[in-house]
Amino acid sequence: MSEGPGTTPTTTTTPAATAAKRSGTRNLVEWVVVIVCALLVAFVVKTFLFQAFYIPSPSMTPTLQIDDRVLVNKLSYDIHGVERGDLVVFRSPQPAAPEKDLIKRVVGLPGDTLEGRDGHVMVNGEPLEESYLPDGVQTGTFGPVEIAPDHYWVMGDNRSNSSDSRVFGAVAESQIIGKAFVKVWPIGSFRLL
Repeated sequence: MSEGPGTTPTTTTTPAATAAKRSGTRNLVEWVVVIVCALLVAFVVKTFLFQAFYIPSPSMTPTLQIDDRVLVNKLSYDIHGVERGDLVVFRSPQPAAPEKDLIKRVVGLPGDTLEGRDGHVMVNGEPLEESYLPDGVQTGTFGPVEIAPDHYWVMGDNRSNSSDSRVFGAVAESQIIGKAFVKVWPIGSFRLL
């Protein structure tokens, strides 16, 4: 039967075409779900578990160099307390500081009395053993300072070029984001901290 003028041609959809269309739609939906799930996992990991931070200044040399990248464990201090010698990332206590997040080493714990004397950090009257510092590094004079509850005295390993607790005082525990535990950049310099 021929089609007359003004009639619309009929199209027939084969089962194979219908299946292909469904398959394409299903693939698209699957990809969208995979991408959304991946973004959600990345958000959860960054918010609650681990986050990468870069080193903006020479205050931690030689341990960390400018532009190094470290991973920070955000759950670490939910499991155990902050320990002397830990490298911590924390929110800067100076609102006008160019960097919002800083990384320093914990030197003093709540209740400690700290003092910079004779080139060394003295904790409760005794020199602090700082094996992480290169030979010859001298700490300037400061204190004595008694560390308040839930506060920590932090210092850069590059004692002559670090704005740290000697400048802004002890850091509140609530400002600590987490513990830096591994250096991941530059490539080839991966190591535990």
